[in-house]
Amino acid sequence: MKQTFKIAATVSAALSTITLTACEPSAPPVAPDPSSQDVYFERLSILCGKAYPGQLVSDQEADADMMDQPMIMHVASCDQNQIQIPFHISNADGTWNRSRTWMITRTEDGLRLKHRHRHEDGSLDEVSNYGGDTAAKGTNERQEFPVDDESIALFKTTGLDQSVTNTWAVEISPPGEPDARFAYELRRPETAGGRFFRVEFDLSKPVDSPPPPWGD
Repeated sequence: MKQTFKIAATVSAALSTITLTACEPSAPPVAPDPSSQDVYFERLSILCGKAYPGQLVSDQEADADMMDQPMIMHVASCDQNQIQIPFHISNADGTWNRSRTWMITRTEDGLRLKHRHRHEDGSLDEVSNYGGDTAAKGTNERQEFPVDDESIALFKTTGLDQSVTNTWAVEISPPGEPDARFAYELRRPETAGGRFFRVEFDLSKPVDSPPPPWGD
């Protein structure tokens, strides 16, 4: 009889332990640290709806008509997967070229930069939707986009063979800092003409939103 009681007591204690263990709340899952590309994309998202003044900071002769001309970048459209940034350039006669839009998109492997070019009547330019995907993780502040195969084929078809070695970069400082800036850059190696184009925008001085780009 005593032996039966001991066995029952042991079973009861074990069941109590199992019940208590089952009732204890499990530790919450630890969220992974955001990647540099996540931080970068979030910084761009913070600027959504805002516009900023900029200027050409490179000095190649090929861009002489843009030298000292006012420029505006407008973070016009944002969702969880894509940010569209029209790039407006003032002409010497006071009119504006509103043909360009930069599009940064999340992909399964990283980020993608594409360029959309339209004519004033809204039609797409012959050279449009070119760009590339990130090949490395980059940093919170700078992401680089080597030219992709689709763009290489487009450049060859349209006689822009020198562009098949393009690498673009887009930079974004932490918004809110006194010297925060956004920058867009194009580089091409010396073997392909040594191209360098860079514009920078002051994120501490928002301006009124410009009219939409051509075709929107």
